[in-house]
Amino acid sequence: MRANVPARLRAHLLTFLLSCLVLLSAAEAAPVSAAPHGPALQPQQLAIVINDEDPHSVAVGAYYRKRRGIPAANVVHVRIPRVGDALPRSLSPAQFRLLKEEIDSKLGPQVQAVLMVWTAPYAVDCNSITGAYTLGFDGSQCAKTCAAGQPSPYFNSKSTRPWTDHQLRISMLLPTEKVDQAKDLIDRGVAAGFRTVPATAYYLATSEKARNTRVGFFPRQGRIPGRRLSTKVMQADVLEGVKDILVYQTGMAQVAKLDTLGFVPGALADHLTSLGGDLLGTSQMSSLRWLEAGATASYGTVSEPCNHWQKFPNPSVLLRHYLSGNSAIEAYWKSVAWPTQGLFIGEPLAAPYRGR
Repeated sequence: MRANVPARLRAHLLTFLLSCLVLLSAAEAAPVSAAPHGPALQPQQLAIVINDEDPHSVAVGAYYRKRRGIPAANVVHVRIPRVGDALPRSLSPAQFRLLKEEIDSKLGPQVQAVLMVWTAPYAVDCNSITGAYTLGFDGSQCAKTCAAGQPSPYFNSKSTRPWTDHQLRISMLLPTEKVDQAKDLIDRGVAAGFRTVPATAYYLATSEKARNTRVGFFPRQGRIPGRRLSTKVMQADVLEGVKDILVYQTGMAQVAKLDTLGFVPGALADHLTSLGGDLLGTSQMSSLRWLEAGATASYGTVSEPCNHWQKFPNPSVLLRHYLSGNSAIEAYWKSVAWPTQGLFIGEPLAAPYRGR
């Protein structure tokens, strides 16, 4: 991961204003006293997109629809052909435009969010497929991937209807590499809605200093009344042996000891590194590892973003919206100021604090 490159005056001003906004939010201790924002995203507001060329997508999509009660009218079938023996990891802008037009043509006005049920494709050139779908493909980001990103109007928003309020359908990818693991992931998301369990949100400042740009936004350490949640801020490279994780956010290219951890249903986990969203890549740890370890949703970038904190989930904003009753897809999308390169993955409707 390279450090931030010099940006134009406009980008500097934008960064300054966003920083002030988030710092004010964090200073208000909002995660401790967050009031409900209204009902979390409902199944009838979510569309699922199934790739009929991928048997795993078909099987997992059918399971998800049944477990979450997704209306038949909200199920979209597309065909993304294989390239040789594998599904493409990336689409060209032209291929993506046709795919998006096909999806959008089948959605009613009630649909506020979209879940793509597959592992690949997960990128559109240098954009993530979720960033390109929700915000529109941004070719200028690819000319200089370390430049400032397109601001998201949904960042830190109180809206519970992104399409109605912002003309944005937020999106997420439900990976399907292994059908049994995908079903387990779905089950964890469903289980998160039954009861609140005692849990801890862990925030690690690591020895990889370039990846510590979010440290200033870590919530204050302590207990959060009414949520059965503790927050712990640590100076460490690894978390080991704990079994009560609701949130785990760190900055490492590779995160060790995941096999020793236990995540509660609905857990969110991500690492600030360059290519966590390159799901099938091998140069750095894929965000898929978080889901395999037991997390319910995660995030990573698909192209070199440099270490702009705005391109990654802001810890205070993420926690505040999740504790306010938002679903995983809502809380994660609201926490990223510049999400063009960022891939949101997991079970979108997980909401352990829904209605509480």
